[in-house]
Amino acid sequence: MSTKNLYNKEAIDKLKELVEDARFCMMSTILSGQTPLLARPMTVQEVDDEGTLWFFSSKDGDQEYKVNTNSDMQLFFSNTDKQEYLSIYGKATIHTDKETIEKHWSKMADGWFDGKNDPNITVIAIHPEDIKYWETKHGKWMSSALLLYSALTGDDEVNPGISGKLKI
Repeated sequence: MSTKNLYNKEAIDKLKELVEDARFCMMSTILSGQTPLLARPMTVQEVDDEGTLWFFSSKDGDQEYKVNTNSDMQLFFSNTDKQEYLSIYGKATIHTDKETIEKHWSKMADGWFDGKNDPNITVIAIHPEDIKYWETKHGKWMSSALLLYSALTGDDEVNPGISGKLKI
C-alpha cells in the first residue's frame, strides 16, 4: 500500500468524496477509559467547504450529553463496495438555531423528526483534527486479484491501495 497525504482543498475534496460514497458512519463520543468503545450509527448530512461534517441528532439523545461533557469525537466510515475506509478524530459542537437546521435539512431528516420545527432537533458539527484514509487504486475486484497475484508470485511490487492523512 502506498502513502499519499493530501492537504487543504485537495484534502477536503477527498474527504467529501469518501464521505459521500459511504454516507453512514459509526460515531463514538467517549474515547478514553471506555471498554468496549461506545459507538452509534449516524448519517452525514453534509461535508462543507471547510471540511466540517454535519449530523442531525436529538436533544434527548446521549450524544448531546456526551458532547457537552467532552467534545472529542471519533467517526469511522466504511464503503466495502469500493474498499474505502476513513477514520476521523475531531471536536464536536452542538447547534440548535433555526438557520443551521434549515441549512442542513434533508428529506432523510423528515424520517427522524416532525419537521424542521421539531423542538428536539439538534445539529452536531464535527471539526476534524486528524483524518486517515485507506482506499484501493483499482476497485474491489481488481485489488483482490492483484493481492492474489502477489501472494502466488511473490511479486511485492504489486500495490493495490493507497493510504494517508488528510490535512485540512
